[in-house]
Amino acid sequence: MPLKDLFTWKLHGNGTTVGPDNVVAADERLSFPVTLGIGLQHVIAMFGGVFIVPVIMGFPTSTALLFSGVGTIVFLLLTANRVPSYLGSSFAFIAPVAVIAPLGQQGTLSGDSLALALGGILIVGLALSVVGLIVHFVGARWISTVMPPVVTGTIVALIGFNLAGVAKNEFDAGPIEAIVTVVAILLVAVLFRGLLGRLSIILGVVAGYIVAALRGAVDFTGVENAAWFGLPTFQTPHISPAAWGLFLPVVLVLVAENVGHVKTVAAMTGKNLDRYMGRALLADGLSTTLAGLGGGTATTTYAENIGVMAASRVYSTLAYWVAAIFAILLSLSPKFGALAASIPTGVLGGAGVVLYGMIGVMGARIWVQNRVNYSSPTNLLTAGVGLVLGIGGFVFTVGDFSIGAIGVGSFAAIIIYHAMRAISRVRDTDPAIDTPAPEKADGGEAGLAPFETAR
Repeated sequence: MPLKDLFTWKLHGNGTTVGPDNVVAADERLSFPVTLGIGLQHVIAMFGGVFIVPVIMGFPTSTALLFSGVGTIVFLLLTANRVPSYLGSSFAFIAPVAVIAPLGQQGTLSGDSLALALGGILIVGLALSVVGLIVHFVGARWISTVMPPVVTGTIVALIGFNLAGVAKNEFDAGPIEAIVTVVAILLVAVLFRGLLGRLSIILGVVAGYIVAALRGAVDFTGVENAAWFGLPTFQTPHISPAAWGLFLPVVLVLVAENVGHVKTVAAMTGKNLDRYMGRALLADGLSTTLAGLGGGTATTTYAENIGVMAASRVYSTLAYWVAAIFAILLSLSPKFGALAASIPTGVLGGAGVVLYGMIGVMGARIWVQNRVNYSSPTNLLTAGVGLVLGIGGFVFTVGDFSIGAIGVGSFAAIIIYHAMRAISRVRDTDPAIDTPAPEKADGGEAGLAPFETAR
């Protein structure tokens, strides 16, 4: 595609409104004031997740925001501005990072722990880039074959529930503000609709923070001493084979999320985007690699921003350029980073109770939407064994190489499913494996759901 066409968006209609039966396509735009407003909406939508993930993991928030914006630009460029997406901080990395430096016990990662975590993020980014290249040249059909809904749902569920102990430790550090945070999140989610309802996590954290400040549990020294403007802090990674087993299983989740994002956008816009699938995976892989090299959190597509697109019917990638540039500008304020770092552990514990539970239940949602038939012993045992291994903290170690609980549970689910499926086909003992459950739980589109996770 010529460079001039890459950065050319056709004006949609009169540039200010979208007809009831129309959408603003990826290569279209509204007027620049309206586009600016839509872009800021995307910033607000992604902010809760992008902001809270580095805080929970002990990463510098300004650096995470910088690489989030840069990663989004990389994604838009590699997909030729045809796949609207914002790349925010991935929740899937919280669990392996927690193994390196127990969350809730130290406010930030030390230099060595942060370097090890970044090394793991770097390895995941490179692996995802390789997957993207394979998909680009071979196609994506093999992904759903390797990871059918019963496997994908199990992996997503065990990642969320594996973090239950982390949430408890943080909760115990400040139970009053933790309870306030949880209650506030629940109330905002049920009282408000649309964008405000999707901001329940960040608004709950704000409520908990205010209560903590009133109780004298917030240290504002760092905020007072921080400059208004300055570069984010950077950190070089340390690649250790001992950490590979902790981080590599996350590649499975990132693949699922990216494939799901492309399929969902294609369904909403009515355009076939399969040819961009490999590019999307490669772009996220390169974005995560850059984050690992410089000190940011790993990236992934954001369901919150899909919600903004669905509500506004504006899929213009120009709005995502606005969001990415705004995130980069916001990352240049150390004072903002210091404010984020001052959030008490108890508040994070309250947010964690909700977040980790939501991630876990998203796995069950994948099963329900795809009507996974649990009268099948193969499906039942795939999910059951995988969940127990992942939630129970089982670790596989050979010499200096170790696979953490998420990896053990994820790989076990894949191996068990395919081994039992192969044997049952030969023996003709489990005809219900591929038979949908008798009732569809909702009106969602089966086939897209396996890849729609909570980041």
